[in-house]
Amino acid sequence: MQNPHILHDFDQAITAMRGEVISMAGKARHNLERAVRSLLERNEELANAVIADDDDVDEHERHIDQLGMDILVRFHPLASDLRLVVSSMKISMNLERISDHATSIAKRAKKMSASYELQDTTLIEPLYTMADHLLRDAISAYSDRNAVLGASLHLRDKELDRLHKEATATFGTRIEQYSSRSQDYLHLILVVRSLERIGDLAVNIGEDAVFLEAARDLRHESDRKLA
Repeated sequence: MQNPHILHDFDQAITAMRGEVISMAGKARHNLERAVRSLLERNEELANAVIADDDDVDEHERHIDQLGMDILVRFHPLASDLRLVVSSMKISMNLERISDHATSIAKRAKKMSASYELQDTTLIEPLYTMADHLLRDAISAYSDRNAVLGASLHLRDKELDRLHKEATATFGTRIEQYSSRSQDYLHLILVVRSLERIGDLAVNIGEDAVFLEAARDLRHESDRKLA
């Protein structure tokens, strides 16, 4: 029989790691929300806050990696506990990349705020809404251990891909029509690209949630639905 003190320490470590991932997810999502708002509202102060707070998300990733390695070395977890450690470390990497994209959007927002307001900026809103919903549900799939929700994100991401193509084509046309604002439209093309990538990263998190709960790796499966 295992030492109850070791079991207690293990439970505490697992709980701490899970809590750290959920906290990191909340901060990454908050950074994305503020980055998009800084662009839409031409708010340079908000953009600066996103850029500064990205370091905090990076620190979360380092801490999660440290916790994960410590659990693996000390406790040699098996089955679902091992999957939790592996999934949490992979999810933290995706969350860090999401925050990086938010930072990139904030930096572009700062550059665009230096020129005249561009009404077409509002065309990014549907993409942000969809990317944010995917991220929200990816986080829920992990925190609630909801494999069905996690598996559903791949199909929903197809709509975000479609919106991304449409917005990119629209902004490309605007560059030809309004060459004096070509730099701003290029910024918007790269913003919607970041939002599309955030959707992909949310899908990755959903797939990790499926692996955690159902022990299935969906990455190379043609049928990603769960019964």
